[in-house]
Amino acid sequence: MFPEQEYEGPEPASTARKLHQLTEQCVRSVPACCGAVATLSDADGDGERRTSATHPDLAALVSVQLDSGDGPIRAALDSGEPVDAEDLLTDERWPDYRAMALGSGVRASVTLPYHRAGMDITLNLYGFRPGSLEHAAHGCVALLGEEITAGLARDRRYRAALTEVGQLATALRSRPVIDQAGGIVMHVLGCDADEAYGVLRHVSQLTNRKLADVAAGVVRTRGRGLEKELARLAPRG
Repeated sequence: MFPEQEYEGPEPASTARKLHQLTEQCVRSVPACCGAVATLSDADGDGERRTSATHPDLAALVSVQLDSGDGPIRAALDSGEPVDAEDLLTDERWPDYRAMALGSGVRASVTLPYHRAGMDITLNLYGFRPGSLEHAAHGCVALLGEEITAGLARDRRYRAALTEVGQLATALRSRPVIDQAGGIVMHVLGCDADEAYGVLRHVSQLTNRKLADVAAGVVRTRGRGLEKELARLAPRG
C-alpha cells in the first residue's frame, strides 16, 4: 500500500478535510486498495480543480488525465457511471494514463463519479493486482462517496447563502446614501427620481465603481462641481 499522505490544493478547510477523509476511509475499507484520490471541480469547468490524494504518484495519475482530457475520470463523468480498469497491462484505453499508472506499479483502478450542487466529484481507487477492485464500486465505497459528496454540497450551499446574506446586508447599508445621492442629483439636474437613479447607475458603469461608492461621492460633495459632469452623463431620452 502506498503510504498515506495528504496532497491538496487551496480550498476552504472543510472541503479539503472531507476530500482527504474520503480517500483515507476508502483505503481502509477496501483491502485491495493501495491508494485513492478524490477530485472536485465546478461542473461548468470554469472553477479551479481540487485534488486530495494518499500519495503524490497517485495525484500525478489524476493530473495526466486532467491535462489530456482523457482517462477514466473523464469517461466516468461523461457516462455518470463507475469506470473499471481491471488490468491496465492489457487495457488499451487512455495510453498516457495507462503508461503512468503502470510506471507507478498500479495494475487496476476504478473511478466513481458524483454530481451535486454544481460540482463534479470523482473517487479514484487504485490496486497493485489486476482485478483486485472488481467489486469496489459498490457497497461501502459507494456509500462513503455519497455521504461525503452530500456534505460537500451542503457546505457549498451554506457558503452561497452566507454570501447572499452579506450582499443583502451591504445593500441595506448602502440604500440610505444612494437615496440621499438620488435626491441631490434630482435637485442638481431638475429631474425625477427614476432619472436620478439612472444617472447614478450610468456613472457607476462608466467609471467601473460600485453604485454605493458613486453615491457616497455625490453626498460628500453635495453635488458641487458635478453639474456639468452629471448632465453630460445623464441618459438622453
